[in-house]
Amino acid sequence: MTLLSKPFVFARHAQSEFNAAFRIGGFTDSPLSATGIQQAKEAAPILSSIDWSLVATSTLQRTQETAFHAVPKHPVMAYEQLKERNWGDLEGCPIEQQLPYDVTPPNGESWQDFEARVLSALNEILSEHSWPLIIAHSGVYRVLNNVINGTPYCPRVGNVTPISFVPSEDENSWEVTSFKGSFI
Repeated sequence: MTLLSKPFVFARHAQSEFNAAFRIGGFTDSPLSATGIQQAKEAAPILSSIDWSLVATSTLQRTQETAFHAVPKHPVMAYEQLKERNWGDLEGCPIEQQLPYDVTPPNGESWQDFEARVLSALNEILSEHSWPLIIAHSGVYRVLNNVINGTPYCPRVGNVTPISFVPSEDENSWEVTSFKGSFI
């Protein structure tokens, strides 16, 4: 499955309680930590100044709380398909126990199913909105990296670090850059 060639901004949620404890969050609904609330508020001057066509989050609390603090005046639409990967029996375990992405965790979600789910939501959003902000999870960022660069392996994206994704003119590649409050 490919990603529609339309511009958008992605931001990973602010630090959650599970992030702070170095635990695998996945489907677990971990709220933001005090640090996470502060991170989201610090992102507000950039993120809330844009007239987004949509602010999309997953249905998990950590993305919705991030949006509440980072873009407080924008309505938010939550998408079940943007949830983090289901790590099954590894939910809540120390992050060191996380498996390689191509290995399906016991009672969890395969990489292929996770990627198909995420791309379906992203393409739905991009087909209906001209300039969305998508607040989701590091796994969603890894899906984007896999589609664009051919691998899910990349440095973990920082909490509430907005990144712009702009298709190149030939629409066969993407410009992925830190978002500073302007289109490119």
